[in-house]
Amino acid sequence: MTEKKKINLNRVPIPKQTPELRRRNFNEVALGYTQEQAFEEASRCIQCKKPSCKNGCPVNVEIPEFIEALHEDDMSEAVRILKSKNSLPGICGRVCPQETQCEMTCALAKKGAPVAIGRLERYVADWERAHPEITDWQKKRTKPNNRKVAIVGSGPAGLTCAADLAKLGYEVIIFEALHVAGGVLMYGIPEFRLPKVIVQGEVNYVKALGVEITLDHVIGKIATADELLQNGYNAVFLAPGAGAPMFLNIPGENLSGIYSANEFLTRTNLMKAYLFPEYDTPIKVGKRVVVFGGGNVAMDASRCALRLGAEEVYIIYRRSRVEMPARAEERDNAEEEGVIFKLLTNPKRFIGDEQGRVKAVELYEMELGESDESGRRRPIPKPGSEFIMDIDTAIPALGTTPNPIIPSTTKGLELTKWGTVKTDEATGRTSKEKIWCGGDMATGAATVISAMGAGKRAAADIHAYLKGKTSLSCIK
Repeated sequence: MTEKKKINLNRVPIPKQTPELRRRNFNEVALGYTQEQAFEEASRCIQCKKPSCKNGCPVNVEIPEFIEALHEDDMSEAVRILKSKNSLPGICGRVCPQETQCEMTCALAKKGAPVAIGRLERYVADWERAHPEITDWQKKRTKPNNRKVAIVGSGPAGLTCAADLAKLGYEVIIFEALHVAGGVLMYGIPEFRLPKVIVQGEVNYVKALGVEITLDHVIGKIATADELLQNGYNAVFLAPGAGAPMFLNIPGENLSGIYSANEFLTRTNLMKAYLFPEYDTPIKVGKRVVVFGGGNVAMDASRCALRLGAEEVYIIYRRSRVEMPARAEERDNAEEEGVIFKLLTNPKRFIGDEQGRVKAVELYEMELGESDESGRRRPIPKPGSEFIMDIDTAIPALGTTPNPIIPSTTKGLELTKWGTVKTDEATGRTSKEKIWCGGDMATGAATVISAMGAGKRAAADIHAYLKGKTSLSCIK
């Protein structure tokens, strides 16, 4: 009689820098599994006959299959399986919210800790990066099919769509507005969470498939989406992200020393402000910094401020910890590093000095009422609870909206009431013939993996349409 395998309900911890060390450097916080740790964690997967983890993955990765190959030490096969569905595993393994997706639906989650799918994905991707000679054969180019697709934006949606179409034989050209490829992966996510060498490696993989990336090219200025179609492209996929910051809209917000999270993170990540004066982008944080918001961007901004020399960093959030949209891991990392959470608190106005620089913020306390349309309890101001807090720097991290340059130059492109492009969620089709859209431009600020899922769905629909397998009925 076969002995039943004993299941380990506890996952293997991932090594990290200590909080005392990492709060003053920009090196990656999580150090990744060793081979022994990865094999031990992979052995926890019970290889379900009907694996529910796959249903939680927006890009449909064959999760049990790549984990089994890893466990059997067939790393080339693990890479092949993983990258057959996910062209950016090194990125996803680091910043994807697996805990609310594939890991949440893992069978082990019913009794203990789910398999650490994201950490294993990272291990496989990092193994491939360290052994390029073994997996180069997987980058072979597909025979061209003489059709041409333009992709606007080289973030996660654009890169994913480009890779999938290139594998199908399309000539794919990505137009990127910035001077480097990667979009939000380069300018929005800090080095200590997502090293830029990892992003560049994933970009290089997409280019190795035959994708051409044209930098410093702003669609809507240099050419419009309609002009791309007129100039020989058979389809256009819009994925420029949502780069326009949202603000608090309170008195004093134009004072010096107040940065949008977009500017603060772009200066820090893309323009290397943390290496000043080696890089000529200064950024002044002062001794006390306040960050407004409760999402991952707020956590990133607060942790960057600590590393840039701030003595005290506060997260100001109008709801409680329970309602915070940030990943639990990122909240925990921020608190371990010394970020102070000031919850159920909201700003009323900024106060400046004689030189026009912010010196304080007036805040007031909140309490939670009934749930609103988001399902979270609505914050209500407490009368007479106002107080003043001295600060040196303020960073609103409230989210972003799409830049209007493409919609304003694309006649007939229908928008939602939030300023995002109206699309069919299943296909990415827009109100314009031969134009698809995905990622943050269609959904507003969301996750990397949701943008990748949109890129995959759009690529599949573009292929079906250009092969004549489906008619193109635009959304109404």
